Amino acid sequence: MPGDQQSPPVQDFNQRIIDEFRANGGTVGGLFQGTPLILITTEGRHSHRPRTNPVTYLRDGGRYLIFGSNLGRSAYPGWYHNLLASPQVTMEAGTADGRIRTLSAVAVVLHGAERDRLYERQCAISPAFVGYQEKTSRTIPVIALHLLDLSQDSERSRLVGEQLIAHHNDLRARLGGIRTQLKRARDGSPAADVASPDAPGLAAQLRQHCLSYCHSLELHHIREDGAFTAFEQRFPHLAPVISRLRAEHRTIAEGLAGLETLLAASQPGDADALIAAFDQAVTSLEEHFAYEEEQLLPALRH
Repeated sequence: MPGDQQSPPVQDFNQRIIDEFRANGGTVGGLFQGTPLILITTEGRHSHRPRTNPVTYLRDGGRYLIFGSNLGRSAYPGWYHNLLASPQVTMEAGTADGRIRTLSAVAVVLHGAERDRLYERQCAISPAFVGYQEKTSRTIPVIALHLLDLSQDSERSRLVGEQLIAHHNDLRARLGGIRTQLKRARDGSPAADVASPDAPGLAAQLRQHCLSYCHSLELHHIREDGAFTAFEQRFPHLAPVISRLRAEHRTIAEGLAGLETLLAASQPGDADALIAAFDQAVTSLEEHFAYEEEQLLPALRH
C-alpha cells in the first residue's frame, strides 16, 4: 500500500504471519514455508505508530537485504515509504535454537549496479522475483539493513547515549505537558480545552493525549529492545540490567493499556480519578528512565 496504512484483509494476513513467526521461533508454514523471513518494525510516516511487517530477506555479509516487491503490484509497500521517511528499523530474526533475536538497524536504499547485482542474486534464489519485476513498471527497490554495532566504535556508543537522553527528555517534557493540560481542564481554566471539571470532554482529551504518548513510547521501547542486543554484545556485564529493562518495558506497556481501558469506561465527574490514574501509570515510567540512565550511560560514555 502507498502509505503506512493497510487494508483490513492485508493487516489480518500479516498479523497471522507475525503471530506464527513469533510463536515458532521465526518459522512459518503455509504459503511461506521455507521462505527466509524477518519482521521489520518501522515508524508510520503518517500515524507515527510502530508498523510491523514480515518481509523476505537475503543475507549479504553482515547486512540483511530486503525487497520492496509488493508481489509486483504497481504501488510500493507501505513499509518502504515509512523507512524512506525514517530509516531506523527494528528487526526480529529467528535463531538456530528457536528463539527470536531483536536487532536495531538502519535502512539504506541501494542503487545502480549494486542494486541490480543483488536483485539478480535474489531472482536466482527465488524465481518469483523475476515475475514480480515483470509485472510492474517500477524498479523494485533493494534495501540493505545495517545492524547497530557498538563493538568497534566508542564514538558511536557516546552518540547512542546522547540520543537516549534526548528521547527521555522529550518524553518527560510531554508527560509534564499532559499533566498541566489535564489539571487545568479539571480546574476549569479558561485557557484549557475543557470548560469544567465535569465536562465529558476531559476523558476524551486525556484519551487522545495518552494514546499519542503511548504510541511514541511504544515505538521508543521497540527501538530500545533492538539496540539492547548491541549493548549486550558490547557490554556483557550489563546483561542483568538489560534483562530488567526489557521486563520493565512489558510492565509499563501493561500499565498504560490498563489506563486506556479506564479511560474508555470513564464517566463525567471522574476527573480526579483519571488524573490520579495517569500519575500512577507514569511513576513507574519515570523510575524506569532514571534506572536506565544510571546503569547504561556510564558504559556508553567511555
